[in-house]
Parts: sequence; C-alpha cells; structure tokens
Amino acid sequence: MLEAIQGGLVVSCQALEHEPLHSSYIMSKMALAAKEGGALGIRANSKVDIMAIKQEVELPVIGIVKRDYEDSEVFITATRKEIDELMESGCEMIAMDATLRKRPGSETIASLVAYCREKNPDVQLMADISTVEEAVAAELLGFDCVSTTLHGYTPYTSHTKLYEDDFAFLKAVLEAVKVPVIAEGNVLTPEMYRRCLELGAASAVVGGAITRPKEITARFVQAASDNK
Repeated sequence: MLEAIQGGLVVSCQALEHEPLHSSYIMSKMALAAKEGGALGIRANSKVDIMAIKQEVELPVIGIVKRDYEDSEVFITATRKEIDELMESGCEMIAMDATLRKRPGSETIASLVAYCREKNPDVQLMADISTVEEAVAAELLGFDCVSTTLHGYTPYTSHTKLYEDDFAFLKAVLEAVKVPVIAEGNVLTPEMYRRCLELGAASAVVGGAITRPKEITARFVQAASDNK
C-alpha cells in the first residue's frame, strides 16, 4: 500500500454515530468520489464501512476502529478486538494509536504489533503518533510507517498543530525516522497538502476538508463572523 499511495493523496472517509453522514453506504460513495477526484487511497473507520468501501472502489484502505474505553484515553485501534475486526475487513493497512499512553486492560503497543504480524504479516502497520519520541519508538517496534495524526490531540500536544511554523513538527519527524512518514491532521487546503509533499512526506491524509461538510460549512460561517 505504501507504494500505491507514494506521492499522492489519501482521503479519510469517516462519520461517527453522532454525525449527519454516519452510514456505510454514504462512506462508500464518499470513497468513490475521492477516487474519481484522484485519491490514491482511503482511510476508514470500522469493519462495516471498510467492507462497503471495498465493494465500491479498488483503492487500498487504511483501516481503523474508533472505540472508547473507560480505563484509557486511547481509542484508535486500541486492542486485539479492533485488530481482529480490521483483519476481517480486508484493509491493506491497519493504523493504531502508537502514543505512549496507557492502553485498555493489559494491552501494550508492542504486543499489538506482534499480534498483527502473527495474524497476517502482509497487512502493513501505520503508527498514529503525536511526538517525535513516539515516532522513533514506533519505528523501533517495526511499524511500516508513521503518521502525524495525533499531534495536537494528546494532552501533552494539545497546544500545537501540525501546520504551525511551516509544518515544523512534520519536519522533525522526517528527520528522526527512516520509515515513510504520512502527514495527517488539519491539512485543510490544497496548498498545505502540496507543502507536506514538498517537505518529504510520503503521502498525506486529508479528511475534514473533503468529507465533512458540516465542518466545512462551519468554517465558512465562522469566516464571515470574523469580519463583522
């Protein structure tokens, strides 16, 4: 999959239960629209959505399962339960929270990587990280790539954003690891996407700017309010 998306765009097609577009059918059509627009891959949440997308398009899929646990802040592919669901979905890559935070139960990120490799070594693994330290740790654990997905979304990075200071965080991760780095997180414009590739990102994942019309509408409305 990394070869398939090299130098191109991955579109995140996700809608949670509380969002207006929550529907596997709608997400499959979002994926079709992304493909027709030139996307090289899809990132999707849940086994049912991924299977629906797979029936609609032939693009490779980065699969995740978002699920809340009472004993952990980690909610992106947090345990073996989510891994099993994704293995059954047919996705080419599994992304998981690879931060250094405590996981649900007795699970560790190292044990999850080992479990994935044993269950199906052909499925590639993406580490969603929020710091350079986490990116380096993920590379040592054997992840195939790292993604900046969680930068700005952990308690210890909530004060920063991926694109600040000309994507300084992306640059730091690119310098720290040898595995491919995927840019993800608040990439809101075509110009920002292009800049990520210029800096050396293997690919970039864009979601809210393309597939979340509620958020896009809110940005337009807020822009007008700021001028009043």
